[in-house]
Order: sequence, then structure tokens, then C-alpha cells
Amino acid sequence: MASRRPSRPSPDQHNHQQLQRRLGVLDSTAIGLGSMLGAGVFVVFAPAAALAGPLLAVAVAVAGVIAYCNAVASAQLAAKYPSSGGTYVYGRNRLGEWPGFIAGWGFVTGKTASCAAMALTFGHYVAPAYATPLAVAAVVVLTGVNLLGITRTALLTRILLAAVLATIVFVAVASLLGPHPDGAPGAAGASAAQSVSGGGWGVLPAAGLMFFAFAGYARIATLGEEVKDPARTIPRAILAALAGAFVIYLGLALLLQWHLPPQQLATSTAPLLDAVAVSQLSAGVPFVQAGAAAACLGALLALITGVGRTSWRWRGNVTCRPRWPGWAAPTPSPSSRNWPSPSSSLSCC
Repeated sequence: MASRRPSRPSPDQHNHQQLQRRLGVLDSTAIGLGSMLGAGVFVVFAPAAALAGPLLAVAVAVAGVIAYCNAVASAQLAAKYPSSGGTYVYGRNRLGEWPGFIAGWGFVTGKTASCAAMALTFGHYVAPAYATPLAVAAVVVLTGVNLLGITRTALLTRILLAAVLATIVFVAVASLLGPHPDGAPGAAGASAAQSVSGGGWGVLPAAGLMFFAFAGYARIATLGEEVKDPARTIPRAILAALAGAFVIYLGLALLLQWHLPPQQLATSTAPLLDAVAVSQLSAGVPFVQAGAAAACLGALLALITGVGRTSWRWRGNVTCRPRWPGWAAPTPSPSSRNWPSPSSSLSCC
């Protein structure tokens, strides 16, 4: 009889206790969409328009297709390995210890830098003179929410997402109502619209910028150990969040190009804010600023949650570090296997 080669144990098998599965499709989708609709949605259209010119919508579509391919792969991996850790778990199980080790370090390092950038962006939106203290306060408060459990995290995510979606709807209404500045395609009696440098050759670079605006659906996969019926829920949530973000981005791209002159859109530092400022709803500019701050907090909360879960999985797995000859893996205490520890969650600070 042929001998059967023993399969590599998954990280879950090293932990006798797991996180509780509390997230359904709605909560998982909200976390993914809240991660994608971060500060980027309020700024990304300007540099993308400068590169793609009148083909901005094409760039959004290209980025959406690429994001879809990546999302499908993430969904399949998350359904097969439904545990906290995301990239680290997939790299370790599919490629080996060293790839998983590198992937885990890459995720934690990169997302920790993203936490700092997003927190500072929030501080600059609220009070530029006190950006750093506000950034630190935001990280501490959101880490506290994260330590209260995934249900509190999901609840706050839904609240912040509702504020961001309301802001985007307000911007859309302001863009439709006008009045549209001179030179805008939507202006009454507008002739041939002004053009900006860019076009066909700029579509791919612009799509690259837009792709980063889609990043965030993988946060659902990182929380795989806390999702109910992961084989069914995770793929649905990832694709639903991606579809929602795609519709929003494509709609905003078309509206902004119709409402603002091409040159103004391409050189703007805050295109959504400018779209409201030149409309008859200009009194709502502070509302848009508050929505941008909420978007930063939503993205920051998702980042802290992802880093905390990955660090916890990494720490709880006794073989998470590749072994050198003669190296003995320490045995983790049972208490370290239960919940994301404050040290792992506060690694974002």
C-alpha cells in the first residue's frame, strides 16, 4: 500500500482556541467597502484625470477589472483558509514557511505605515495645526474599539460608512444641480471642452492610481476566522464590496468630468470638495470635510483590525518563524491564543 504523505498543518491547528465567528455578509461587506472608501476617494480623481484626460472612466474600468481578478483570488484563498492572518496564512500554506514569513512581515510593515499615513490625513482634515496629536488620539481610540471585539468594530464601521456614503450622495447631487463653471462639459452652451495632457497613454498609469483606491476588500479575508460560514460569506462579501466601490468610483468619475472643467479637475487637490464649492450647495463644504474625516477613520479602523489579527495569528503560531538549524520554537501560553492582544493591535501606533 502506498504511504500517504502527511499534509502540512494549517496555522489553525496550532491554536486550540479560535476567534468567534460573528460576522455575516452585511457586516463583512461593510468592512470591505469601508476600507475601500477611505481618503483616496476624495483625492484620487485629480491625478488620475491629469494622466488619463477624457478617458478617466476607462481608467476606472481597467482598474476595476484588475481588482476583480485579484478579489476572486483573495476570495478563493480566504474560503479555503478561513483564519485570521490573510496573506501570511496563504503564503505559509501554499508556498512554505519563508514565503509566509516574508508575506506576514510585508503586510504588517506596510499596513503599519498606512495606519500612520491615514491617521495623519485625518488630523490634517480636522485641524491641521494639531494633526499629530489628533492622529495619535484616533489610533488609540480606534484600537480601543478593536479590543472590544469584532461586533463593536463592525458597528462603528457601519456608522462611518453611512457618513461617507451620505457625503458622496451629497457631492453627486451638488454636481448635478450645478451651476457648472465655464469650460465644464455640463455648462450651458459649452463648446468643445478644454483638454489636458494625457489620454490613451495615460490610461494605464491612471488605472494604477485607481487600483489603489480599490484596495481594501482583502480586509475581509484577513478577518476570515471571525466570519460565519466563510466558504459562502467571504466570496459574496468581497465581490459585493468591490461591486459597490466600482459603481461609486465610476459614477463619481463621470460626474466630476461633466461638472468641472478638465483643467480644474486635473489640478485640484480636493476634487469632491471643489465640486461642491462651485455649486449652489456650497454651504455644504464643511459637511464634505467631515465626510472625508469619517472616511479616514473608517479606513484606519480597518487597517488596525487587519494588523491586529495578522499579528495575533503570527504570534499564536509556534512555527510562524522559519527555523534555523538548532533553533527551538517557544511555546506560546494558552492565554495568548484567545484574542488579539493589545500589543498586537497597538503595533499600528
